[in-house]
Amino acid sequence: MSISAIVRPATANDYGFVHKLIKEFAVFIGTPEKVMITAEQMQQDNDLFKCLVAEYDGEIVGFATYFFCFYSWTGKSLYLDDLYVVNEHRGRQLGTRFMEEIFKIARESNCKKVRWQVSNWNTKAIEFYKKQGASIDEVEINCDVVFEKN
Repeated sequence: MSISAIVRPATANDYGFVHKLIKEFAVFIGTPEKVMITAEQMQQDNDLFKCLVAEYDGEIVGFATYFFCFYSWTGKSLYLDDLYVVNEHRGRQLGTRFMEEIFKIARESNCKKVRWQVSNWNTKAIEFYKKQGASIDEVEINCDVVFEKN
């Protein structure tokens, strides 16, 4: 199957579509109540909000959000926050194309590593990430403190 999709940096015009997909992704992983972000916040924080989108025949069908960080053990790194492709467009190598672009951005930015999370129940994603060369850490647990709106 030929791929007529492109993976490109998101623009402010894409934020509404990305927000819709973020909410869809949250439903997929079973935590829709945790989505606090708005398209307006993405615009306000666009100096921090880094996002790639997959566009297929003019429609945004996936996204990958990321940011740069620093780990005391390794140094400058890229953190892949979320990667999501809508169900009907899976199997078209879009996830692989996102990962290739994320790795390219990390290398060009002199990052020492790329880190991300995967839900332990998402066996398809775990296998996909292993094919990308990832080692899966089953030791660390996430800690969050969420601040209410001021």
